Amino acid sequence: MLNIRNLTKKFGNKVAVDGVSFAIKPKEIYALIGPNSSGKTTIVKSIAGILRPNGGVIEVGGDNVVEKPMATKARIGYIPDEPTVWSGMTGEEFLHFSGALYGLDPTLRTGRIAELLPVFALAGLEKEYFESYSRGNKQKFSILAALLHEPKLLLIDEPIVGLDPESAEMARKQFTEFAAKGGAVLLVTHTLPVAEAIATSIGLLKNGKLLSTGTLSELRTKAGCGRDATLEEVYATLTPNLKYKVEP
Repeated sequence: MLNIRNLTKKFGNKVAVDGVSFAIKPKEIYALIGPNSSGKTTIVKSIAGILRPNGGVIEVGGDNVVEKPMATKARIGYIPDEPTVWSGMTGEEFLHFSGALYGLDPTLRTGRIAELLPVFALAGLEKEYFESYSRGNKQKFSILAALLHEPKLLLIDEPIVGLDPESAEMARKQFTEFAAKGGAVLLVTHTLPVAEAIATSIGLLKNGKLLSTGTLSELRTKAGCGRDATLEEVYATLTPNLKYKVEP
């Protein structure tokens, strides 16, 4: 579903992403982990078509995101790290607006919204203005909006930030179910236990370079760690000189 080959992105003279390559198949959850300024969000925004790469190829569903932006964006659900505040819109209006951008007709939008609101414990809140929501509820509405059009690829940038434990577990369950139904997921997170719990493959990123990638079992072998080693222990072994704060 997602193929990235030799992706490069520069900002002036700074190389933010340096020759990164990886692929995600349907039913896979690929977790991309690394410290701040390692290039994670730049990669996500390049896939989503928000940033234009300086080099390399990004394909979603077999189509190049630069050459066929509308076709590829229609297959993507994007959850940014910071939910956008839509002043003057209710949560329901925000969802209808998001669905309309993907070409969903009003009847289909209404049905999907009614289906998903209870899943995220948002039923009854949709008539309130978006700016009045807590950060956690804004994030949940953003997740719901990304799922409305039933995308094939879900791009998730720090999805758990701002969510209470119950909502965080709800989000993890939805991402896992999305993949189980045939979707592909790219998960960018600082929260290593989340990546360890739901990812089928993991990529370790540093200074714009992909240092290592594989299943947790494969990364344990590369690191020379035992089979019960946590992702935090594996990460520390494979990137010994990298200062990285692991969040619970």
